[in-house]
Amino acid sequence: MSNDEHDTASQRWARLRFAIIGPLLAAPPKRGRLRGALEELAKKTWKHPSTSESVCFAVSTIERWYYRAKNEQRDPVGVLRRRMRKDVGGHPSLSDGVRRALAAQHKEHPSWSAQLHYDNLVALAKEEGLGAVPSYTTVRRYMRSHAMVRTRPRSRRQTEGTERAAQRLERLEVRSYESTHVHGLWHLDFHEGSRKVLERAGWLQPQLFGVLDDRSRWCCHLQWYLDETAEALAHGLSQAMQKCKVPRALMTDGGAAMRAEETWRGLEELGVVHELTLPASPYQNGKQESFWSQVEGRLMPMLEGVVDLDLRKLNEATQAWVELEYNRKVHSEIGMPPLRRYLEGPDVGRPCPTSETLRNAFRCKVGRTQRRSDGTIRLAGLRFELPSRLRQMPSVSVRYARWDLGRVDVVDPNTGVLVARILPLDKERNADGQRRHLQPVAHPPEPVRSGEPAPLLRRLMQEYAASGLPPAYLPKHELAVVVDDGGDEQQQRDEEDER
Repeated sequence: MSNDEHDTASQRWARLRFAIIGPLLAAPPKRGRLRGALEELAKKTWKHPSTSESVCFAVSTIERWYYRAKNEQRDPVGVLRRRMRKDVGGHPSLSDGVRRALAAQHKEHPSWSAQLHYDNLVALAKEEGLGAVPSYTTVRRYMRSHAMVRTRPRSRRQTEGTERAAQRLERLEVRSYESTHVHGLWHLDFHEGSRKVLERAGWLQPQLFGVLDDRSRWCCHLQWYLDETAEALAHGLSQAMQKCKVPRALMTDGGAAMRAEETWRGLEELGVVHELTLPASPYQNGKQESFWSQVEGRLMPMLEGVVDLDLRKLNEATQAWVELEYNRKVHSEIGMPPLRRYLEGPDVGRPCPTSETLRNAFRCKVGRTQRRSDGTIRLAGLRFELPSRLRQMPSVSVRYARWDLGRVDVVDPNTGVLVARILPLDKERNADGQRRHLQPVAHPPEPVRSGEPAPLLRRLMQEYAASGLPPAYLPKHELAVVVDDGGDEQQQRDEEDER
């Protein structure tokens, strides 16, 4: 299953456009060199988000995308989406007369299939002059959106990635690099600590989460966790953004937490380019690996005398060391403390959104089919109740984090706007028998039964009568009358002969 299976074409286009101009936002060209950078991008070919064919873009097009994303501070990916039509969801091709006729027809014949409804609607529209009826697909889509459903009687080994990384290392040289701007590129990684911590469950191996700014080597956030999960990553990365700013790009390895849908969707919503290193290629994230050596060489030895080291005490010691020593000590590579270089800039970071926005960003997006019997969906092994106003929707888009099922939202699949928050099914509460009256989704007029056959059948009967073909059957009661008449005449003749 692909990551963008549940995304719309507009969202896939936004992701492609942001991938093209993202490097320019992370490292803005110097004055007078923007045109050359745009021309270089225009020479490249890209994968079409819908057809997967190779496609190129003009310089003016890429330039328009660049300025649109650069001038947007809150959602640089969202502004690159294709604009939605103003009449989306309105079904303008269906006239009012056709809509009323379809609603009345469905109420009178709820067991008809969509195809049978459409065929009869075409015949009725021609018979009563209701105007043109659009295609079957349009009518079927309209019926679904208005709850016109058919009621029925009820071990580490050599992999392709590692081999590709080894071939790349043999073919290409390795050189050090550095971002030109603060917050232009962050490094993120987990590190398994050399000492265990004592918790209620016993001795556990902690994992150190760390985020470094590439240009300044400033440690944005450092925290120990008991596991390396997407939940820990989202928790630590959110704190790093709240302490500093939102970066333009983030480099990680290909671990499970880094490839989790909650991670890449959160980075996409926040407008951060996510770059993955090749398998078995730690040199690509060399600054982060070098930082771990300082943790093990300076911080951990100073904790050797602590016998009952727990996670809380380890985190307190780590925060004091990174803030008062590492960030303020002269770095041998840059010749100054990371704090000083961080403050000197230049800076391309964006203001951090609220905690609620960060929490909602790091969630996956799935599609679920609604059960018509009780208006629920199944998610992570649990059933969730949908509001009755959404009962006409056969499927919904849901945003949630797998570690937090207390926050599950139904969102608009096109815009991502929150539609409703849903909760797990509470069977005990539903057992009290209290039920609210359902409000109708639509208000069709009350149908008037004409007592006539359906429009399509009437048309077929008229065409058959006008064809001039003889009847294809003999009525049984008429045949009986003929036989009876013949018997009576013979009996009269016999009586006359006797007389």
